[in-house]
Amino acid sequence: MLDVLSPSPAIRSTHHAARITLLVAALALTASAASPPNRPPGKPNVIIVLTDDQGYGDLSCLGNPVLKTPNLDKLHDQSVRFTDFHVAPMCTPTRGQLLTGRDCLANGAMNVSSGRTLLRTDLPTMADLFAASGYRCGQFGKWHLGDNYPYRPQDRGFHETIYYPSSHIGSAPDYWDNDYFDDTYSHNGRREKFTGYTTDVFFGEALKWMRAQAAAGKPFFCYLPTAAAHAPLFVPKKYSALYKGQRPKVAAFFGMIANIDENMGRLDGFLRESGLWENTILIFMTDNGGTAGVPIFNAGMRGKKIDLWDGGHRVPCFIRWPAGQLRAPGDLTELAEVQDILPTLVDLCRLRKPRQAQFDGLSLAGLLRGEREHLPDRTLVVQFSRMQSPAPEKGDAAVLWQRWRLVHNKELYDLSTDFGQGTNLITQRPDITARLRTQYDAWWSKVAPGVNEHRAITVGDSAEEPTQLSPADWEDSFFDQGAQIRSGLRRNGAWSLLVARSGTYEIELRRWAREAKTPIASALPPHPNPDGEFPAGVALPIARARLMIGGVDQSCSVTPADDGVTFNVKLKAGPAELKTFFSDAAGAEICGAYYVYIHRR
Repeated sequence: MLDVLSPSPAIRSTHHAARITLLVAALALTASAASPPNRPPGKPNVIIVLTDDQGYGDLSCLGNPVLKTPNLDKLHDQSVRFTDFHVAPMCTPTRGQLLTGRDCLANGAMNVSSGRTLLRTDLPTMADLFAASGYRCGQFGKWHLGDNYPYRPQDRGFHETIYYPSSHIGSAPDYWDNDYFDDTYSHNGRREKFTGYTTDVFFGEALKWMRAQAAAGKPFFCYLPTAAAHAPLFVPKKYSALYKGQRPKVAAFFGMIANIDENMGRLDGFLRESGLWENTILIFMTDNGGTAGVPIFNAGMRGKKIDLWDGGHRVPCFIRWPAGQLRAPGDLTELAEVQDILPTLVDLCRLRKPRQAQFDGLSLAGLLRGEREHLPDRTLVVQFSRMQSPAPEKGDAAVLWQRWRLVHNKELYDLSTDFGQGTNLITQRPDITARLRTQYDAWWSKVAPGVNEHRAITVGDSAEEPTQLSPADWEDSFFDQGAQIRSGLRRNGAWSLLVARSGTYEIELRRWAREAKTPIASALPPHPNPDGEFPAGVALPIARARLMIGGVDQSCSVTPADDGVTFNVKLKAGPAELKTFFSDAAGAEICGAYYVYIHRR
């Protein structure tokens, strides 16, 4: 915990990210990383490419017999590779761990929805630390650490942001009918339409921004987390046609990775022609275990995304820095995790940081430079919040130590003789089991007090006006998919809010997003795109709406022509719980309002 940055009970200012950056910079005057000998001059640029739902086995350089990834293969051959590198088995937890160096149950971003994607605002992010050291910071692609103020990338240290909300393109809070082609994204807080396929757009915008920073003589940190290869599996057909002999989902998935690979070649070409190749640290990794490609090749591992066996959380990690005097390209077999990346970059880039900053990860800089061959003996814990059971439970974890894996507190595997984790040794090796349980108990005792603390979305602040809420942030209620919206899923939940200023608020309740321009009880036709379609949206017999917030309980009728229902309520500054209800003509509850728009008058 960074005690020096703990928030006061007062409402945070609208310039949270700038305030964190200033605090980090001020504290850094007395605490900067030591300069290693023979260090090349100039601050290195840093690029992190994080792909979505691409597993360890989804690269040809790692053994896939079908998929071809020539540009990633080239990067593999030029990089130091961590072969026993672990993330969370799900995307949000990995992203929060990457950006803070803290375990997800400690940083708050532990789930893909259910109000548990919100990264603690008292923790400085990787962008905060880079910005405090004079870097320009850009984020292009998937964020998934909070859709609203003060959790958006522009609130968390990034100067340039082009991103979409939540778990995937076409998710519940995403711009309606975004489908990977010619989508509308948030550009520095304003929605803007971009032309092209999603991965091409994010790489193109990142390259344009990096070129501008280089021209201005500014070192940069570019965070490029792609939307691909996450479902829905839409891709230009020329890429899926490369794998037309495979099942359609596999062909589309591999096609998305082929497009990523093409863009990695585009990135490498840019770095070379711009003169940035030598002094740029490029990190490539993926956010969780395999998905659609697992039936084809899973590198001998058991498990996939969401699983606690190694197939759920062991991923590729390539690190290249030609001018950085790193060890020769090759494999490192030390046990490492995504929480290690931030402390590693602090050391490699000599970033300023708070004196008392603590990371759950370790710096890998010594290994990368060849100054050491091994890390200290360590035990890692992989645990996150489940979609259908969001409250984390003790024991629902993988405990990693050397070659051993304790899974679900009831399975023990020795990877040196059983890489596929098929033989449970928990009764044969009580000594190892006891050791790992003791290590886990100590870890759990540290994170347990905060695992069910829900963070609040701020409303009524000029930093975000109006505020759009979606069911992705219903507390402990899994609902983040556009398909759930279209199917009219009969589910409800509550939002935790922080009212920034006392006053009168307009609160509009809707079933469809504003840009869908559809009456609240009406159906929607299917939405086609160049590679498929989203299904039709069903009608719901909504006849009445109800709002509960801050002691206010109001209801009104809904007509077939209404797109939404607006309530005007007086709210006091401070915490508030918001609940909404749609019911039919007989008064039976149907669901909560899927979309709520809040504006302070």
